[in-house]
Amino acid sequence: MGITKQYLKSKPVCKVTFSVPAEDAKKVAVVGDFNNWSPKGSALKKLKNGTFKGTFDLPKEQTFEFKYIVDGNFVNEAEADRYQWNEFAGAENSVLEL
Repeated sequence: MGITKQYLKSKPVCKVTFSVPAEDAKKVAVVGDFNNWSPKGSALKKLKNGTFKGTFDLPKEQTFEFKYIVDGNFVNEAEADRYQWNEFAGAENSVLEL
């Protein structure tokens, strides 16, 4: 798994690319504070090498909790900036700091 951040000088956003190697998976989405934890419109595209990838424009200077949904199962990002306990979920969430 991996996250790439590209800060834009012309706009107050960061292009964040999420990459999830999941050859056997049928669907992967990224959900979090930035999309109200909704998988609608947040599906990652499967590449020929089996990696799911997607890029999102997110506001700079903010922190977001997120997880991946891999075939219906919530999965944390191994390379997250940090992890945050979430009482509602009863588990840790990945944290993205921009």
